[in-house]
Amino acid sequence: SPKMDLLHSNGVLIIQHLQRDYRAYQDFLNFMSHVGDPRNIFSIYFPLWFQLNQVVGTKMIWVAVIGDWFNLIFKWILFGHRPYWWVQETMIYPNQSSPCLEQFPITCETGPGSPSGHAMGSSCVWYVMVTAALSYTVRWKDKSAVTLHRLTRSFLWSIFWIIQIIVCISRVFIATHFPHQVILGVFAGILVAEAFEHTPAIQTASLRMYIKTNLFLFVFALGFYLVLRLLDIDLLWSVPKAKKWCANPDWINIDTTPFAGLVRNLGALFGLGLGINSEMFITSCKGKNSCKISFRILCIAASLAMLQLYNFIKIPTHTEYLFYILSFCKSAAMPLTVVALVPYCVHSLMRTTEKKLN
Repeated sequence: SPKMDLLHSNGVLIIQHLQRDYRAYQDFLNFMSHVGDPRNIFSIYFPLWFQLNQVVGTKMIWVAVIGDWFNLIFKWILFGHRPYWWVQETMIYPNQSSPCLEQFPITCETGPGSPSGHAMGSSCVWYVMVTAALSYTVRWKDKSAVTLHRLTRSFLWSIFWIIQIIVCISRVFIATHFPHQVILGVFAGILVAEAFEHTPAIQTASLRMYIKTNLFLFVFALGFYLVLRLLDIDLLWSVPKAKKWCANPDWINIDTTPFAGLVRNLGALFGLGLGINSEMFITSCKGKNSCKISFRILCIAASLAMLQLYNFIKIPTHTEYLFYILSFCKSAAMPLTVVALVPYCVHSLMRTTEKKLN
């Protein structure tokens, strides 16, 4: 539509301005784009917070998974273009003089562009972390403590918005999103995170509940896809565009396709449910060692180290269905490691050490 073309063309002008005037900050902006990657929730933020506060860690996974699921559905509904291919196909520029947008190794995402998954994932997880940190200070009653709480609240929310703004700028800078797409992503992420502030049932969910939720999310997304295919609407329309207009074919990654994100998130949620309802979790995280600072520090260090090792596991991409199955298994293994395996090993090690000392 003319209005959308005008919005896109104005977005292209902003991208050109950023790529011209902020080139000196290219490495920093690329780094901040990685910071906003939803996969960091499972490999960095979650292991840190779960060992410090299991309630917050559990909420973080639920918010990330449900938020990314909504992001997928919204992308399928909104059919948002990405700048790096839109400028090549639009007819609004005279004499085919389309603007030149620089691309980067992280530019060529293959899914639709609206809303931004990075902006949505970043805002929802940082919203959870900020509200969790402020929940400790809100209980302070004396006058000086109340003043400190207000200062802390102002500081943390300032940090929150600074990070969101920089993540948004970074996604626009690399020409993978238009400005309106990242703004929509930020506010959508906040709405999802706020909804889970009033959903305490996730803390006591059984393994059956986790499995039912996984099945619902998968069946709904697959059913939505198949129904629209029957209506001759291809929800994977963006993949050929990404392959056609990406400056380097090596930058195209199957891990950025819509179903890859869905499978990854379902695996993480299943792994969390399996871990929380396991005997290893009950033995270690509910035992006497769970209150010790040394236990938590060891769990954090071991969890982060183990999850970095998972990054070296390269899943073969030559067969798409095999990739999805292995991706689900790998994603399930990560929260299972953080929740059950690592705490149980640390608990056993500490118990063995205590017996030797006695």
